[in-house]
Amino acid sequence: MKFYDRETEMEVLLQTYEQSLSTATFTVLMGRRRVGKTSLLMRAMEGREYAYLFVSKDSEAMLCNKFQAVLEEQLHFSIYGTISRFRDLFEVIMRESVQRHITVIIDEFQNLAKINPAIFSEIQDIWDRYHMDAHIHLIASGSIMAMMKHIFEDKNEPLYGRPTSKFTLRPFSIAVLKQIFSDHYPSYTNEDLLCLYMITGGVAKYVELLMDAGCFTKEKMLNYVCRMDSYFLTEGRDIINTEFSADYNTYYSILQLIANGSNRRTDIDGALQKDCGTYLSNLEKNFGMIIRLKPLLSSAQSKTSSYEIADPFLRFWFRFICPYQSLIESGQFKLLRANINTHYERFSGRTLERYFQTLLMESGEYTMVGNWWDRKGENEIDIVALNEFTHQGLIAEVKRNEQKINLQKLADKANRLPSSDFGHYQFQLRGLSINDM
Repeated sequence: MKFYDRETEMEVLLQTYEQSLSTATFTVLMGRRRVGKTSLLMRAMEGREYAYLFVSKDSEAMLCNKFQAVLEEQLHFSIYGTISRFRDLFEVIMRESVQRHITVIIDEFQNLAKINPAIFSEIQDIWDRYHMDAHIHLIASGSIMAMMKHIFEDKNEPLYGRPTSKFTLRPFSIAVLKQIFSDHYPSYTNEDLLCLYMITGGVAKYVELLMDAGCFTKEKMLNYVCRMDSYFLTEGRDIINTEFSADYNTYYSILQLIANGSNRRTDIDGALQKDCGTYLSNLEKNFGMIIRLKPLLSSAQSKTSSYEIADPFLRFWFRFICPYQSLIESGQFKLLRANINTHYERFSGRTLERYFQTLLMESGEYTMVGNWWDRKGENEIDIVALNEFTHQGLIAEVKRNEQKINLQKLADKANRLPSSDFGHYQFQLRGLSINDM
């Protein structure tokens, strides 16, 4: 699959590169696994001289030995002797950047913490001593979001405040997904598009796997997922294994409960027989794996809330793959596939809601998009979208089948919105089905 999108991110990287010609710049690039960080960096640096250093799980001495070889080959460093400490190697890099301009990419930067916990303090010390005279574009890229945020956003950490540029690479937008699908299979249906969004969530690697395998229809995509050699069967577990080091079982259990409908705090606490408040907070704020759903414009302290897995692929994986490891281990892939068929329509109905919520937010017409329901849960509105500047809004009901949409009932629900919160908005009512994708 060819390289798509990322114009804005490319522009940021190239502007920072130009700035580094005269002064030191430190870029931090974050993003979930497989979202395309490395491909973006390779594309941005195409035709330019740079060194790419991947932090593998080696000893510090072995890692430095590998890095030394890369620097000598890619940037023609003259390094005498063998360096066994990262601080010494980083000082060589910074000294060289005082003499000439260089670009150095350190991929999976967060893994340095496992090699030597003191490394970040050593980087801070050397950066602070040299960066005023240096001409370096230092890029730290990482896929374990919680660790990257801790390293660079915790004010008690040594590298807090050092980056000159920091951004997160997001999955492809819906517009780009449509463009990719159109290039590969112009006759795709909305059902096919919904399935692609449900499985991949716009994550570049997942989209590439399906497109390169010629899986352009809903049936072929789901068949590919359920093949004995499918990359998707183990991907969810691989993501969880890299993100969680402590309390793995508790986090894993919470995600399974949420995926299977136990999405309220009381349900989760009851099922695990423990207070899960800290775990839920970590999953939401540090790991970004779940989102707390509240009625739009409700207070931060509102107890009317539920949880949902944020990542579309993980939501799919925990619902249809994770609970059925015994089927996978015994080779019962037809049963695995049949179970997805049985529950597909209901599951994809909620995915369709998220699709339209994402599409409305990406349109640039609204500043807030969410759901609304009353305390009794009797009046639930699938989509409420607001523009806080123009005071225009949209209220929508989402159904797979447009014949099941009832705008009169939707109007009745809209009349129950609290006037204190929504009274100054002018709303348009719409029904949205799979035909409107």
